[in-house]
Amino acid sequence: MMTKKNILGVGITDATEKEILEYVIKNLENFKKKLFLATPNPEFLVLANKNSRFKNILNGADLASADGIGIIWASKILGKDLKGRFTGVDLVKSLCKEVSEKPITVGFLGGRDGVAERTAECLQKKHPKLRISFVGEEWPSDINVRQPRFSDDVRLSSRGPAASFPPANAPSPSSVRVVGSPSSGVTPGIDILFVAFGAPKQEFWINENLQKIPVKIAIGVGGAFDYISGKIPRAPSFIRNIGLEWLFRLIVQPWRIKRQLALIEFICLVLKEKINKSSATI
Repeated sequence: MMTKKNILGVGITDATEKEILEYVIKNLENFKKKLFLATPNPEFLVLANKNSRFKNILNGADLASADGIGIIWASKILGKDLKGRFTGVDLVKSLCKEVSEKPITVGFLGGRDGVAERTAECLQKKHPKLRISFVGEEWPSDINVRQPRFSDDVRLSSRGPAASFPPANAPSPSSVRVVGSPSSGVTPGIDILFVAFGAPKQEFWINENLQKIPVKIAIGVGGAFDYISGKIPRAPSFIRNIGLEWLFRLIVQPWRIKRQLALIEFICLVLKEKINKSSATI
């Protein structure tokens, strides 16, 4: 397991983008255990401080890549500098690029209104040799999985609307595409499954089901499919580089204004921990 640094009680992986990609590929080439990857942003940490079960699931992740400039800012304030951030969107794109020339399969689970299908199409168009073994809004009904139960205080949908369980508009068979499925209807093995149910539902779902589904690595990627498919425009790179992607997203999606309150709460939590740490050293 890679080194983590504790930020507000949640372990965040201290690694560069290159190190994370190498870690994932090496695990697949020398497969020994299934992996769960999370991509925490400030809203995750706020929720984790309110819900111990969610915090435990995040801390149980084999790798937790910093998604959001707020996590990097907090690490600096708290004297626990991280090597960098690696968003869910970039993780999906980079992994698909890295594995496109390898005998490694990927799957896309979640999203709404065919966004998983469009995401797969966009990535395969860019990487023609990419091996896609599954695409669907929900897991096939003929394969038993456990739908997680959520307490009343778990209502965050961190990067785009989360899918309901089961979805309000259950997908037709055509919205679930299993590539190379045997006649029995059982989903073939998936090396990397990108799960886009939105947080915390995707993390709960992965925690409940990873060990019983034919998947080697499951990664919660929130609203990544929306950006990759082009459903929602992503901030230009220069805006992302100066840490203002959140503002661009707010302009594009004004309805997110209520969720920005979590950022204020996040800042308060970071400053409180900083003050407590300073007081303890006096």
